[in-house]
Amino acid sequence: MFFQDYSKTSYIYHVAHITDLKNILLKGIQYHDKISYKKHYHSFHGFIDQYRPADFPSWVVREKAIFATMNYKNPPSFHSHTAVLALKVDISKCWVANENRANQLYEPFILQEIDAFSKATDYLAVEGRNMVQEYWETSLSFEDNLKVRRDLQEGYDAEVMIFHVIPPEDIKVLYLVSDHKVLSVEQWKNIFC
Repeated sequence: MFFQDYSKTSYIYHVAHITDLKNILLKGIQYHDKISYKKHYHSFHGFIDQYRPADFPSWVVREKAIFATMNYKNPPSFHSHTAVLALKVDISKCWVANENRANQLYEPFILQEIDAFSKATDYLAVEGRNMVQEYWETSLSFEDNLKVRRDLQEGYDAEVMIFHVIPPEDIKVLYLVSDHKVLSVEQWKNIFC
């Protein structure tokens, strides 16, 4: 793993676009405070939420989550123009799921609106529904995950859904990523001196 384990750090990790960093450091993070949320993800989260089991806690609603990860594989591939953040969270208000299941459906979900890919609608109705059901069936509370550690199992890419506002004091900037470099905050400051 890229970072030391949660049991040693008590941090989980979030990647944000660098244009959101100033606001994050001033106001913290809310689930709906980024420009890309409504444009790219809101309806996709709703698609997954429609299959959420009825016996889950009422606060587990993907549309209202901030997404993070328990850790990154070695070496991680971060998108350019982003900041890698370490977050302290209230683990009683977090849920863990296998991001591999959700991510396989994002492209079909978006492409179904294009005539040339209209068969994606049928795919989502059958294969997609099965993947979403598996996504929810293999998900669990953050606290339960710390007991069974699904996030450490092969093929389980643990995304953490955070269901509370993260204040600035619980956010630490670890790295800033460009097309060419992944540097710590101190390394970036040295460039500017």
